[in-house]
Amino acid sequence: MQYRGDSGSIRMSDVARRARVSTATVSRVLAGYPHVSTETRQRVLQAIEDLQYHPNRLARSLRRSASKLVVVILPDITNPFFSEIVKGLEEAAAERGFHVLLGNTGNSVEREQELLGLTDERFVDGVILATARLPRSVLQRRKPRVPLVMACEYVDADEVPTVAIDNRAAARDAVERLIAAGHRRIACVTGPMEVVLSRDRLQGYLEALRAAGITPEDRLIARGDWTFASGYAAAATLFAYGPPPTALFCSNDEMALGCMKWLQDHGLHVPADVSVVGFDDIPASTWVTPELTTVRQPKAEIGRRAMSLLLDLVEGRDVPRLRVVLPHEWMDRGTVAPPRADAADEMSDMG
Repeated sequence: MQYRGDSGSIRMSDVARRARVSTATVSRVLAGYPHVSTETRQRVLQAIEDLQYHPNRLARSLRRSASKLVVVILPDITNPFFSEIVKGLEEAAAERGFHVLLGNTGNSVEREQELLGLTDERFVDGVILATARLPRSVLQRRKPRVPLVMACEYVDADEVPTVAIDNRAAARDAVERLIAAGHRRIACVTGPMEVVLSRDRLQGYLEALRAAGITPEDRLIARGDWTFASGYAAAATLFAYGPPPTALFCSNDEMALGCMKWLQDHGLHVPADVSVVGFDDIPASTWVTPELTTVRQPKAEIGRRAMSLLLDLVEGRDVPRLRVVLPHEWMDRGTVAPPRADAADEMSDMG
């Protein structure tokens, strides 16, 4: 964006050329950003004085006033998990007179960084990230420019406020319940390993097995990408050879439903032959028969709390807690049962 001088004769681009900097740097100096070197700042200010440049007062006022706009960056807007998150975010924003702009990255790190770049020109008052694929260093550089809060995911940096559940504890709880039902051969379908939630849920799975004296097997861990199709493919891999699992712990509900479809297509019954547990409690988990046993995240509450935390920061209020951990809930439905004594032998014969 360019500012036109009050007289209309001098532009920001003229100042930038004289100071040998970009127009973005001139904009940062005018806005008072701290991340400009002293030498560069002085050069820009001297150019402004030499050219007698006066930024348009209305444009400057608009840029420095609150936009009442918050951008929410999502990894996959088609994932039903995020619908309730967004609903909570928008409700909390509306209550305080703010509007929400949704940005979908399509699981692209480049797109995530591009959307976060909106903070460069202060077009928004704050940012909520529901994805955490950017390096910690990038977030730390962005944070001084505009308030930033993470919802669902997090980075290992206490200075970035976060609202989420304890994913490792929730996964451990789910696998412990499968163990309590009598299962010993429990497989895990993970999400992408570059996502911190996938690593946390896998760690919870491993901790539960080891605490019960069960040695984890690499063959019983299959990687997915959160989608129904990847769950279907993961089930095919897990049942391809060797003693099959009697239970599946899936890192989200979509993959769990994909696994259930594969089991159904191959003549296996849930939970008589194989128990299945999901994670998130999306609406579709109750649209199948039997209904999916899963870990419920308080999705709308995560959205509300994340937005409230962000707007407190935007409005300059004290925020005593930077990491808010909400409780998860075990939704015991119809896809978990004790393993049949002959189930493993029968499924081995299938191969």
